[in-house]
Amino acid sequence: MQSYEKRVLRVLGYIHDNPGGDLSLDTLADVAAMSRFHWHRVFSGMMGKTIAQVTREIRMHRAACWLVQKDWSVAEVAKRVGYPNVGSFTRVFGEEYGLSPVAFRNRGDLRGSLPEPMNGECTMYSVDIESHPDRPVAALAHRGSYLEIGEQFQKAGTIFASRGLLPQMRGMLGLYYDDPGSVAEADLRSYAGVMTAEGTEVPEGMEAVSADGGRFAVLHYTGPYAGLKAAYDYLYGQYIPQNGLELRDAPAMEIYLNGPQDTAPDDLKTEVCAPIV
Repeated sequence: MQSYEKRVLRVLGYIHDNPGGDLSLDTLADVAAMSRFHWHRVFSGMMGKTIAQVTREIRMHRAACWLVQKDWSVAEVAKRVGYPNVGSFTRVFGEEYGLSPVAFRNRGDLRGSLPEPMNGECTMYSVDIESHPDRPVAALAHRGSYLEIGEQFQKAGTIFASRGLLPQMRGMLGLYYDDPGSVAEADLRSYAGVMTAEGTEVPEGMEAVSADGGRFAVLHYTGPYAGLKAAYDYLYGQYIPQNGLELRDAPAMEIYLNGPQDTAPDDLKTEVCAPIV
């Protein structure tokens, strides 16, 4: 089984590294070092989706992030995710996100532009002060843009599924150690983690990471992951200072209440957790 797991992980890495390249079934079968027919059946059986579906999801997620956080033209974004024809890119993006690329880029809640406060309060996000327990986490390290950590989450989920460990999963969690505004993108440190049941042995190839508990300011975010920057800007730039909260020396944490494998982008639910004293 681990031989096939390694092939799936290798192909996922290739897709993430080459979103604008040739991601045909034949090419990915070559990356997996398997025949085209057998490879497609193995991948679909292990991932629960076809190669075409996974490739499209990865490409459209990358496009959504670039549309929000880069000033590239729609044509440039389309080209970088393998669509030289803007019309076909617009159609596929619309099927995935329910909006055209231009409408998605212009939607204010995904650009970090917050509405004017009403009665001194912003009603865009809901924030609660919560106490969280320590959580055992099996994780894969990621170095570089936070927008590209999805590859490690997919690999972590694949490892758990291929080794029959899904009953031990208690959800997905991300740990983010650096501020993208003050640390070079290539040096950003993070972990893509699987919260596990107590006593679960960490799978070979993953790390045991402590997600320390304590008090957190928890922002409840619903929407595409591409819009999380706006949520962070509000939580750290407005809510925490305005409420006189003091941050403690611990990483920011994201807890994913559902996932893109079976949830539309606008319905994704994420808890953004800022550690406070």
